[in-house]
Parts: sequence; structure tokens; C-alpha cells
Amino acid sequence: MKMKLAIAGTGYVGLVTGVTLSDVGHTVTCFDVDEQKIQILKQGTSPIFEPGLEEMIRKNTEEGRLSFTTKPKIAYEEAECIFIAVGTPEGQNGSANLQYVERAAIAIAKHAKNNPVVVIKSTVPVGTNEKIEKILYEYSGHHLNVVSNPEFLREGSAIVDTFSGDRIVIGASDKAAGDRVEAIYKPLKLPIVRTDIRSAEMIKYASNAFLATKISFINEIAILCEKTGANIIDVAKGMGMDKRIGEQFLRAGIGFGGSCFPKDTNALQKLALDYDYQFKILSSVTEVNHEQKKHLFHKAKQYFQDLNGKKVAILGLSFKPNTDDIREAPSLDLIQELLLEGAEITVYDPIAMENVKKIYGDRLQYASSVSECIEDKEIAFIVTEWKDIRDTSFATYRKLMREPMIIDGRNCYSLEEAAKEHVNYISIGRKPVFFKKFQ
Repeated sequence: MKMKLAIAGTGYVGLVTGVTLSDVGHTVTCFDVDEQKIQILKQGTSPIFEPGLEEMIRKNTEEGRLSFTTKPKIAYEEAECIFIAVGTPEGQNGSANLQYVERAAIAIAKHAKNNPVVVIKSTVPVGTNEKIEKILYEYSGHHLNVVSNPEFLREGSAIVDTFSGDRIVIGASDKAAGDRVEAIYKPLKLPIVRTDIRSAEMIKYASNAFLATKISFINEIAILCEKTGANIIDVAKGMGMDKRIGEQFLRAGIGFGGSCFPKDTNALQKLALDYDYQFKILSSVTEVNHEQKKHLFHKAKQYFQDLNGKKVAILGLSFKPNTDDIREAPSLDLIQELLLEGAEITVYDPIAMENVKKIYGDRLQYASSVSECIEDKEIAFIVTEWKDIRDTSFATYRKLMREPMIIDGRNCYSLEEAAKEHVNYISIGRKPVFFKKFQ
């Protein structure tokens, strides 16, 4: 059954949701108050980097299933189902800021005429859907059903996650409203989990918090591996083969970033405090991640006591590959520490460079390739494992750098390869490979 849908918000979640639902045959109108962004989208250009998204925007716009507007009346008046997918940024006390969700609900209440089901796609604290239902009634004068439908998209693979996801969670107090949302997703042929509204809200936070916990746990084990002489790659492989544990999110590195894990772990801790409960595990997860982001800097200081004037390269700026998102990215922590030390920094990222330039301007040098970034440098930090960074050979480092010292925060290379190529190589949770004493 094809439906007329509206999406409130064309940020990462809203845009991907709208575009992919139009691709399975629904008629989708995406609304945003940002006129510049809407004009860009009308031209078939994506304002965010996500593999395959721009092509899908153009295809579905040309075929008449996808449109964009800044007028709420056009978006909401005839919609059968309206998704709220606006941002819920972290507030000063760690809680989710719900002002944009509330504004979207008020606009929907004022303009919707077709008794739509309102779907909360934004990540919101437990109890928010019920509050939104009250706001809708207050401003419309009649009852509109609200359904919780949290997203589980990974930046850089969001389209794949949409069409090949593990599950779709639908939380509803009204069965017919939940059925309508389930019908929207029927073409995807994915498992559906039906719950009450509060459980659906909690599933989102609990899922992200658990994944963040796995990351911080394996990073703690990596530090212990460094101290004991074990190899984190082998340890993680042995752990991951246990089906009760699983291999995903057991890659040691320099901590998690992005728009979800840091914000959601903090929000869940704040939610717990609101209910007079101390979420001790999450407090440790957050603390470990904060320290892990400084791990590469501490390694550099261990071998180069004075970094003042050192020429360093930072390879990778986004918090993960295949996105331009630098929110909470470990690269920013490293840059800040190195600037305070007086290092001369050159950075490279295939996509995220402009976002970093907005923050640091001419305090950094910007390279157009890995080779340009590492040329004549004394230290090369690998922060994000983009393909062109992973594919750079040790021979290239040896040829272009003064004396290759690679400090790898993503374990892109094997120790055997480093030893064979006579490259000084420090990674996470493994023994360093040295051919020269540094000072």
C-alpha cells in the first residue's frame, strides 16, 4: 500500500528516511525551515555526504515521488503519515534538547488535515512521545496518534542499513496506528518488532549505549594488551568467535565519536538520574572514551618528549569513514593537543576537510592527498581509516617522510609488514615496531 508521507527535517536521519521511502514507492514530501538547504535539494544535490544518496534523490525527484518544501501547509496538509526527524542536540546538563521536536509537532498540529499518524523518528528520552501527543492535541483540538519508530542508521552505510537492516522497531499504544506504520515498511521485508511506546524509545538508547560499551571495553583491553605484550587483534578475534559476544564493535581504536553514541550515552545517564538511578557502567564508558581520544597524543609524547616545532601529519578527520561528520571526532582532540604543544600540523581527509577548516582556519595546513600530507613530516597519525589511507603502502611513508614514525589509531597495518618494511610503527593494543630511537 503506497502512502502520502511527510518528513519533518532534512538532516541526516530525515533525508535518508524520506529518500529511501520514496524509493520503495511512497510519495514523500520533505519539509525543512532551512531555505538554502531545500533549494540545494531541489537541484538534486545532497547537503550531506552519504554514498549513493544523491543519485537516489535525483532518481526519485525525477520520477515524481520525492519533493522538498519550506511550507508546512504543503508538506503536512494531505499527508497520511508524518515522520518527525529533527535534531535532538545535547543540552548543557546532558539531556536531549527537545525544542525542535516540539516545534515540529506544533506545525503539524496547525497544518495537518488528513488525521495522520505522527511518527517520532528522532532519538528522544523515554516519555517524549506521550508529551508530543499532548502538544498535538493542544494545538489541533483533536487526538492524533503518535508512534515511536527509532532509527538505527550508521553514517556512511545508511542506505544499506535501510534496505538490509536487522529490524524495524514500532512502538504504539494504538494498534491501527502501529499497523499503518508497519505497512509503510512492508516493501523492505525486514523483521518488525512491535512494542509499547516507552519500550521503543528505550530500545534506541539501550542499543547505542551497549555498542558504546563494547567499544570502550575493547579499548580498555587494548591498553592492557600493550602493558602485558598481548595482541589485541588476536584477542578480539578469539572473543568475537564466541556467538554470545559477536565480532562487531570489537575493533580497538581511539574512541567513538559522531552524533549518536556520545549524545545518547549522556542522555541515557541523565534519564537515569531523573529517575534517581546512577548508571555506573555508562559513566565508565564515557570516561574511558574521553581518555581514549587522547591516546595517540600520549603515545607521541612518550617517544617525542618535545613536540614543539615537530612537523606532523594527521590522516583522516571525520569520526569514521564514508562521512563528512566531525562531531565528537577524535581528530579534533588530537589537533587541539598538538596545537597546544606547538606542533606544525598538516591534515588530510577526502571529504571532511572543509568542516575542519571552518574551526581551525589557517592554524593548520591542508593537503589534497595522503602523499602531500606526509611529505617531509616526522610523525604521521592515522585517525580515520579511509580506503586511500589504508591503501597507502609503507614504502610511500618511507619514501616521503623524514624518518617514518607512524602512529596508527585504527590498526590499519600488520606488525609483520611494518617489520619487513623497516618502518617505525605504533598501533593500538599491540607491540610497537621500532628501528630508531626517538627523543
